[in-house]
Amino acid sequence: MSIKDGKRHLQSIKDGRTVYIDGKLAGDVTQHPAFRNAVQSTCALYDFQAHPDHQELMTFDVGNGRRVNRCWEQPRSYEQLVQRRKALVTWAEQHHGFMGRSPDHVASALAGQHMGIEVFRKHGEQRASALDDYFHYARDNDLFLTYVIINPQANRAKDWGEQNKLDGGEDLVAAIVDEDGEGITIRGAKMLGTSSIMANEVFVANLQPLKKGEERLAFSCALPMNSRGLKVLSRKSYEAHAVSEYDNPLSSRFDENDALMYFDDVKVPWDRVFVHRDTDMCRAQFHDTPGHTMQNYQAQMRLSVKLRFLTGVARRIADTIGTSGMPAVAEQLGMLAAKSAMVESMMWGMEAAGYMWGDYYMPNKHMMYTAQVITQDLYPQFINTIRNLAGGSLIMLPSSVEDMLNPELAGIVRKTQVSQAMGPDSRVKFLKLAWDAIGSEFASRHLQYEMFYAGAQFVTCGHSFRTYDWNGATSMTDALMNSYSTPGVQEQAARKVANA
Repeated sequence: MSIKDGKRHLQSIKDGRTVYIDGKLAGDVTQHPAFRNAVQSTCALYDFQAHPDHQELMTFDVGNGRRVNRCWEQPRSYEQLVQRRKALVTWAEQHHGFMGRSPDHVASALAGQHMGIEVFRKHGEQRASALDDYFHYARDNDLFLTYVIINPQANRAKDWGEQNKLDGGEDLVAAIVDEDGEGITIRGAKMLGTSSIMANEVFVANLQPLKKGEERLAFSCALPMNSRGLKVLSRKSYEAHAVSEYDNPLSSRFDENDALMYFDDVKVPWDRVFVHRDTDMCRAQFHDTPGHTMQNYQAQMRLSVKLRFLTGVARRIADTIGTSGMPAVAEQLGMLAAKSAMVESMMWGMEAAGYMWGDYYMPNKHMMYTAQVITQDLYPQFINTIRNLAGGSLIMLPSSVEDMLNPELAGIVRKTQVSQAMGPDSRVKFLKLAWDAIGSEFASRHLQYEMFYAGAQFVTCGHSFRTYDWNGATSMTDALMNSYSTPGVQEQAARKVANA
């Protein structure tokens, strides 16, 4: 089979999936005005990988002449890890880092979990075999996977199991409500189905800790997006509310969407069930395998591209309004450049400090979590700095492209939108882009996303705490203390000897 391209992906998601938006059934998501441009942006990624000039960079051979995206590659050396990263960074550059759940994200998570197949074998050979078969199926068909691994917030003061009815009634959190020789039946909700609108299948699991007694919630599985009973409730579409490509060049193209998924008695066959009623295995599939490391390593690649893009936006803002030569502005631009380069350097550092995990070469886990903790704080600082650099320039813009099509209004706009770096039309066009990146509703969603996609900060800091080499750090403290005496201790020891 040839390398997957956009046409093939487009046809694959014309599958009758049940997606709701604005109180109505969306129908064909590839044609719906809330989703069609984001779908096309996804298809463009597959067209990019299938282009003859990019195939070697973007894909690798899985046998029988079949090539798939390098996101499915399980690196066995530092060189392979770096080669894989170069491909994924290049892919992220096609959407400027604004598609947080592009096809390489969940593929990276699944590839990492499959690297730890022995962890699944401890849970049971049948479940391990199911995961092994599914990984190869998803990889060999270069599927676009989304995932829902978080439970609805509801009442955080209660455990997940306490929020569900125990009598088999309607459930808040997706849970097993029946099982037989064919598989399990699940009912309830999961979130946040980012990019589910244009994905082929959904991976369902529990990233949040479960405890004994919550076995009904303790499962993971995968199923097609058009599975019977699977209902997808889309959030507001920023694409649909984009005035035009000119006014909203990012949100009109890259609104990957987020969605609540409700499983209305969805039947999952046993060969698609990877964890079954095992609360600890729900944790282990992410944290005892390289799954969590690989999915968040990919996220740092994407973020490094996004920060580089935003650094470019910041410089262009300063050039446009004529402030780039001011020492104070140059200082802020230099700080943004340093922070952007720091994130990229951390990515390279986690590779250089990587290690062999069985047959596979892994990025350094603690350095990956370090990058997560730092970037959760860094992103809002980044956006705020760019806002400060822009000042009022992002406010005094024409209401829409229609102003530029009205000769009288366009004349006034061209008299007032003056820049030493570019003409009035280019100034307006660029500042519309800048607003969409840092100030629009689409931009606000991205701010929230970058702050919480990996979990609340206490969660990411907890990962950092658990993976740091505390013995290596405290041993230096202890060694220094042991190098000099405590006053009175030697005298006391001497008196004890004398008295004996």
